[in-house]
Amino acid sequence: MSEGGARRRGGGRPPEGQPVIDRAFALLASFDGDHRAQTLAELARRCGIPRSSTLRLARSLLGVGALERLDDGRYVVGLRLLEAASLAPRGHGLRTVAMPYMEDLFHVTRQHVLFAVRDQGEALLVERLSARDASPVRYRVGGRLPLTSTGVGLVLLAFAPPAVQEEAIAAYEPGHGDDDIRTPDDLRGVLAEVRRGDHAVGRRYRPFRMTTVAAPVRDGEAVVAALSVVAPDTGPGTPGYGPAVRATARALSRRLAEDGSQAVARG
Repeated sequence: MSEGGARRRGGGRPPEGQPVIDRAFALLASFDGDHRAQTLAELARRCGIPRSSTLRLARSLLGVGALERLDDGRYVVGLRLLEAASLAPRGHGLRTVAMPYMEDLFHVTRQHVLFAVRDQGEALLVERLSARDASPVRYRVGGRLPLTSTGVGLVLLAFAPPAVQEEAIAAYEPGHGDDDIRTPDDLRGVLAEVRRGDHAVGRRYRPFRMTTVAAPVRDGEAVVAALSVVAPDTGPGTPGYGPAVRATARALSRRLAEDGSQAVARG
């Protein structure tokens, strides 16, 4: 999540007429993988809300369990949010259906297995399974990624509405996506290849050489998620995980179609 969910305007006051719910979400959005615990001053700075208002919001969120406090006084996200998030059909609901298929793929590959959905212009990681000795990665469950930075993101972008694709293509900059995609035109071409081949292959060379193979998960005709394997890129001898990823994604798609899980996937 990005810093400054609610930027202040003029004199340090919150935007005129901004609903309390917006400020509360701005405060919660200030937490991310690098800021899991924050002081009151950090919360106020990162969400762009005056300290006095931040304190009132924090107390209210503490009262309902959306925030908790550590012994040192810092704030952390509360378990009440996990309880609510577990009811999200496109998150926990779809994850429940996907888990047996992810586990099968994990046992075959013994690498990182990722499962993600698109949330507007980003990929949201719903689940990750990783072998103990797999190469280190920074992906975390609940984390957000640009749609151009991973195989799951490229799949979700390739099957997103045209307006979402054009926005991502227009904003594309090298270094914010696959290392082999150097220009917006490269990205456009890759997305077309993903649609033709019904899978994506991506590579990153920093800080480690990694390769990813991803495939779409469908609910009927609609692509509702993406499944991938992320593994070290060892050159021409790199194992080919493509067939296993595509077969697993197709099997999961059939499950969604066969058992009436459409409501789970679409919410």
